[in-house]
Amino acid sequence: MCAGELMRVQGPNGAGKTTLLRTLCGLSMPAEGEVRWCGQAVARQRDSFHRDLIYIGHAASLKDDLSARENLLAACLLGGQYPDEAQVTAALRAAGLRQREHLPARSLSQGQRRRVSLARLVLSQSSRLWVLDEPFNALDTDATAWLLGVLEAQLRRGGIVVLTSHMPLAIDPALPQVVLSL
Repeated sequence: MCAGELMRVQGPNGAGKTTLLRTLCGLSMPAEGEVRWCGQAVARQRDSFHRDLIYIGHAASLKDDLSARENLLAACLLGGQYPDEAQVTAALRAAGLRQREHLPARSLSQGQRRRVSLARLVLSQSSRLWVLDEPFNALDTDATAWLLGVLEAQLRRGGIVVLTSHMPLAIDPALPQVVLSL
């Protein structure tokens, strides 16, 4: 893949989309060959690769007892990011969660929970590779439009996006896109 390119992985349930994404991120080992980043095997440059990577799986992965703000901050800290309170608040608001920042995750709808996870992208603009498993699941029309804008901004910055989706994406056709069908 090249800088500024989006790859959409598509296929029926059980085709191996999530397994492929997990392998790309180094969470699963390939049956053959190796995953390479910037010309080198990921296994030999794990730390630098993971500094360039943001992976958001298909599950929201939130702790029910933590607030939206606490969950986003925890995800960032675990990923080596250190946003301040204002940045966390701005990311949650950008994701459409104004006045829900302090609510426990268990009280949020599925779409709101997904937005909390995806708000991390707002804070990850320096990460060159975003790998997203079904990022549009449970999102309403407004959240989908917001996420498409965030993805387009990443591509325009020269970032790479690999994602799974069962539906075509309304991404600017001028941006390079590849579809991998499994």
